[in-house]
Amino acid sequence: MNIKVLAKKPSGNYSEAIIIPFYEGIKADEINFPVKEVEQAIRYFVEENEFSGKFKEVQAVKLPRTESPKKVVLVGLGKEEDSDLEKLRRVFSKAVKETAAMKPLAVDVILPTSLVEVADAVRAITEGLLLGSYKFHKYIKDKKVNTIEVIHFITENVELVESAMEEGEILAQSTILARDLVNEPANVLTPHKMAEIAAKTGRDNGFEVEVFEENKIEELGMVAFLTVGRASENRPRLIVMRYKGDTENPNEIIGLVGKGLTYDSGGLSIKPKEGMLNMKCDMGGAASVIGAMKAIALLKPRLNVTAIVAACENAIDATAYRGGDIINTMAGKTVFIGSTDAEGRLTLADAIHFAIMNEKVTRVVDVATLTGGAVVALGAHATLVVSNDDEFYSKLEASTIISGEKIWRMPTFDDYREQLKSKVADLTNSAGNPQAITAAMFVEEFVQKKPWIHMDIAGTAFTGSDRDYIATGGTGVGVRTLYQLVKNLSE
Repeated sequence: MNIKVLAKKPSGNYSEAIIIPFYEGIKADEINFPVKEVEQAIRYFVEENEFSGKFKEVQAVKLPRTESPKKVVLVGLGKEEDSDLEKLRRVFSKAVKETAAMKPLAVDVILPTSLVEVADAVRAITEGLLLGSYKFHKYIKDKKVNTIEVIHFITENVELVESAMEEGEILAQSTILARDLVNEPANVLTPHKMAEIAAKTGRDNGFEVEVFEENKIEELGMVAFLTVGRASENRPRLIVMRYKGDTENPNEIIGLVGKGLTYDSGGLSIKPKEGMLNMKCDMGGAASVIGAMKAIALLKPRLNVTAIVAACENAIDATAYRGGDIINTMAGKTVFIGSTDAEGRLTLADAIHFAIMNEKVTRVVDVATLTGGAVVALGAHATLVVSNDDEFYSKLEASTIISGEKIWRMPTFDDYREQLKSKVADLTNSAGNPQAITAAMFVEEFVQKKPWIHMDIAGTAFTGSDRDYIATGGTGVGVRTLYQLVKNLSE
């Protein structure tokens, strides 16, 4: 998919197809459009009560005329007072799918009136149009081809709209990068391949990437990380990505740490067959931070960002770690292995310690498909969050208002912390219920009291069905929120 997004002034020179939005309650005598046949079509649908502007209501029609526009898509925005950025994404993603079905090459989009925050709205609409056009069909021979090559926003304020469109387009493409990474099967996306893609992304978009192979990881003392990955023939890689956006303050660095299990069998605590089918998505956190780094490097917020991915597979052979083992960590804390399927927190522990001690990050956000408990707690529509810093969390929460990605913060009572203790080691990696919280609090043991946010995307990183601008498969969740967080912190 390679759709260009441009802006143009109203001129009467229309593209083949046009998307026209209306708020709920549109009346026939209020309709005014420069092209007579288009205006008549809109009036017909309104007068016949076939279109009223209700949220996500769509009417598509091909007009019997030789000049453009020949294909018209009416889309309902819902009640004007209830409009928000996420609804705009959803509305325009549906509109572009209806438009694509008519197979145009070029599409015009009329911007809704009464947009208070025009730039934010244009960015959201751009995201909805591009993400709504996404399909992962790389391995399908007979693909359904989307014919749309260019989308034009019709506006008097071309300069403002172009800037917002550029931000929305970069965020959509960065999210698509994350989706593609999650959707690749594990026999293709090995730790080595992920490192290659991260390195290429850095070269193409302007951030530094350093990849450590196994001997260097061992020298660093990342015992927990190597323990998880030691049974796989696809050897671990430590991926370090650096964006230096504020050279005047080199000691202020936000760290983004993504869980990078390119496949998780559960190890000797093996998952059932059904539980393994989509375990290619267990690197969803890594995909999020790689995608976010692309957006950050291109949009250039004034903040230093370092992203870390400890990439490996949790496999089974004679060298696999066992339940009941006691292992060390880079931080020097010992861990009793209550379950080899609680592996992500072990890799995060070493990755976060590396980020703080070696990369000198001053704040940490980790993103991980960490627990089934997050799915039980919040389902597929919200990311579970744990944080040790109210101010830092409030910045994240504000970021989601713009990104549209829902989050919910969970408590960290001291009673839960007691469950992390082991009788034979410093910690246990399997501390029981509430699973998502105790797993997060295990990770917190390695943040050295730095401001920290944990995002458990187990329920939101992958979906089994299409919904609005999210296609079946990897969702790319976290990319837009992480970018917005960095942007907010830089302002």
